[in-house]
Amino acid sequence: MKIFSWNVNGIRAVQKKGFLEFIKEYQPDILCLQETKAHVDQLDESLINIAKYRSYFNSPKYKKGYSGVAIYTKTEPKNISFSLDSTEDLDDEGRTIIAEYDEFILLNFYFPNGQMNETRLDYKLRFHEATLKKFLKLKKRKKNLIICGDYNIAHNEIDLKHPKPNQNTSGFLRVERDWMDKLSNKGLIDTFRFFYPKEIKYSWWTYMRNARKNNAGWRIDYFWVSEIEKIKNAYIHNDVFGSDHCPVSIKL
Repeated sequence: MKIFSWNVNGIRAVQKKGFLEFIKEYQPDILCLQETKAHVDQLDESLINIAKYRSYFNSPKYKKGYSGVAIYTKTEPKNISFSLDSTEDLDDEGRTIIAEYDEFILLNFYFPNGQMNETRLDYKLRFHEATLKKFLKLKKRKKNLIICGDYNIAHNEIDLKHPKPNQNTSGFLRVERDWMDKLSNKGLIDTFRFFYPKEIKYSWWTYMRNARKNNAGWRIDYFWVSEIEKIKNAYIHNDVFGSDHCPVSIKL
């Protein structure tokens, strides 16, 4: 089984840049998207009903053209949830889809970006704590947790091109990275880093300063799991274009 995750930076935009061709070529069994920036009523039929896939969308309650996550899946989940079961404002921006299958629970998140101001950083940190609480609750179900998405954090220095100048930048703040340390301490495993402990590979590049051409990027898109023995490999597909992020995937 192949599970992909991709921040598409607008599903309608990536539709014009080979999105459906990407699905046809890579044939993911499950595809998780982040930053879809669209409500379902803004999508045409070719994006809602892709052959062989069921689709699920979560969009912000009060704001169009912002945030949003989606799952395309060949296998119908047993259960679908769009909530962290925390404070209401953490569900308002359409950042969560949780899909339960027979063998695992898949959590697809678009974690907040904290760079705008202190208020957004505080929102991001509260979102972190709510997700951690959710992970620990679901972990008791004795199924493999597969937690994917755009985390908006580079965990360690190996995960971004220029760590030193970014130590005071949201996305590489110590307080954000400490939360990722907590994931590790609670038994969750970063799949790509497990298989490739020393490999330098990125998943996001700013559109400015020819960053992608120069490979001046950040690894902020992840698959973390609770049962690594069930994962055969992990990949970063930085030869796939269409967004400022590239897809990442795991093979079960």
